Amino acid sequence: MAIKPLHNEKDLLQRIADGDDRAFAELFRAYHEPLAKYIFTLLESVQMCEEIVQDVFVKIWENRLALPMQDRFTSYMFILTRNYTINCIRKIIRDRKQGQLYMDDALQYNEEQDAFKLDDEYQDVLNRAVAQLPTSQQKVLMFRQQGLKTREIAEKMGISTDSVKKYQQWAASSVAKFIKLHTTLGVVLMFIKH
Repeated sequence: MAIKPLHNEKDLLQRIADGDDRAFAELFRAYHEPLAKYIFTLLESVQMCEEIVQDVFVKIWENRLALPMQDRFTSYMFILTRNYTINCIRKIIRDRKQGQLYMDDALQYNEEQDAFKLDDEYQDVLNRAVAQLPTSQQKVLMFRQQGLKTREIAEKMGISTDSVKKYQQWAASSVAKFIKLHTTLGVVLMFIKH
């Protein structure tokens, strides 16, 4: 990622180190868009881009006293951005694995009740259905599996209870449509709706 340094960057960094929030706002405006574009090429999520850019600038503000000593601020900012993006990708992978485990568990009857397990083909269809969901919907499903109530999920995710309900509805609908397109297993739909 090649970002051209600002002509007054050294001055801005010194003013930020001195606690000048206007200088910080100027720095943010100058670098926000290029950072977001770079992150978007990796994640293709506007929401995640914004979160990472905000995290990067929070870290810059927290470490503002060391800014005047940065010879190559744009390199420093790139490294911060890269590290936050990598951590975000790792989190996405972990969340998807947890969501997949939730669906695996949800689609099996309790063994004591002489239930059946889906064969590999149907399990694969279900896994693909869940994997195509947006991360927020996968998280709601995962938290539901953990037994959390709507209010608790909303608090954990930092969203409203209405959003939690909508994400759950959308997830159930998307998975059901995906499964209908890829299989005729009606029993699976029963599980998805519960």
